[in-house]
Order: sequence, then C-alpha cells, then structure tokens
Amino acid sequence: MTVWLSRLTLNPLSRTVRGDLGDSASGIHLHRRVMSLFPDIEAEDARAKLGVLFRAEDTPQGYALLVQSTHEPDVARLPEDYGALRSRPLDPLLEALKPGRRIRYRCVANAVRRPGATTRELYKLKAMVPLSGRAADEWWQRQAAAAGLDMHTVLSRPVDAVRGPRGTSGEAAKQRMHHARTQFDGLAVINDADALRERIISGIGRAKSYGCGLLTVAPAGGDA
Repeated sequence: MTVWLSRLTLNPLSRTVRGDLGDSASGIHLHRRVMSLFPDIEAEDARAKLGVLFRAEDTPQGYALLVQSTHEPDVARLPEDYGALRSRPLDPLLEALKPGRRIRYRCVANAVRRPGATTRELYKLKAMVPLSGRAADEWWQRQAAAAGLDMHTVLSRPVDAVRGPRGTSGEAAKQRMHHARTQFDGLAVINDADALRERIISGIGRAKSYGCGLLTVAPAGGDA
C-alpha cells in the first residue's frame, strides 16, 4: 500500500476557493472538496476507506491544503481554476522512521474529553468537552505517547473551530456540529517507529473529516 502526501496550493482569485474558505463551515466545504479528488466508492466511511486526512495551512506562499491518502488524488476532478496539486509517495519517510530519531511534528487535532455519565449530569456537560490550554497540552502528551513519541517540546495554539450542518439534506441538515481545533508543534524523539507509522496513516483523535488528525513529521537532526 502506497501512502500519498499531496499539497494543493489554492488559487486566491478563484470564486470557488473563496466560497470554500469564506465562513465558519470552511472545514465542511474543504472536506467535500478534498473527497472530490478521489473516485466515488460504496463505503459507509469513504474517507477512512481511502485513508484521507487533510490540514489547511496559511503559508507565506498562500493558502494550501495538505492531503494524505492511500489513493493518488486526481487534480482533474477539481474545478479548472481551483489550484495546483503536487503529490509524492510518503513511503520513503515512513520507512526511515527509527527509534531514537529526533523529529519535528505538527498536528491539528480535536482535543476533547468524554466525561462519565454522572459527571455530565452533575455539571450539565455535553458528551464531548473541548479542551484548551494546559488541558489540551496534556491530552496531546497522551496521544503522542500512544503514537510512540517521547515529547521534548510542545507549542500549542487554538485554530478556528468547524461549525455547520452535519449534512446537506434531511435530518442531518437540521443538526449543527461544532469541532474545536488546536494546532500542536514541537520536537520529539521516536520511541516506537511502528506505532508512529500506524498513527501517521490512521490519524489522531476525532473530527478527521474536518481537517483534524493529520500528523506530519520531518527529521530534526541530532538523533539520540
């Protein structure tokens, strides 16, 4: 299985791009746009079946989407003026992951906790409580450890939440969703390369359809 990492540089002059980015539902619009890069498949969760994860990034060169998948995306499936797509296999990087290697990482994630039924009733909490600040950092530390990483530094900042209807028709169109997002950056040392490869491919946390969960790493030098 080949894992692909693609960068879709968006055209700021495109009316379609501006529509996708123009409101708090941008995560929903971008999910649909990213999935349009791939063939339609009959599956309950096409995103997971195709291994699709993505993250929006505001770079000095303009707005871009990082898209990871187990099927090569097809730029011909985008509107003509939407943007430029470059794809490369991620396999060489995955194979180079070794215990003791220092890496830089980035992940935009939906940091939440699930209170027990008694706690929810006592404090009138929702089933999922978004985390921020130190609580979000502690959540990330646990996720990173499960991904085979020994964290050295963590820099976190909130990212705009995804808000909007759950669907385009029927009952889903009447239901509203809200996914808080936090970006985590820093340095780490690999403890378990197999666990890290698995988490890179499968993603971290919830709300993977809406720009969360993509973990990207790069060599940092100075291996332990």
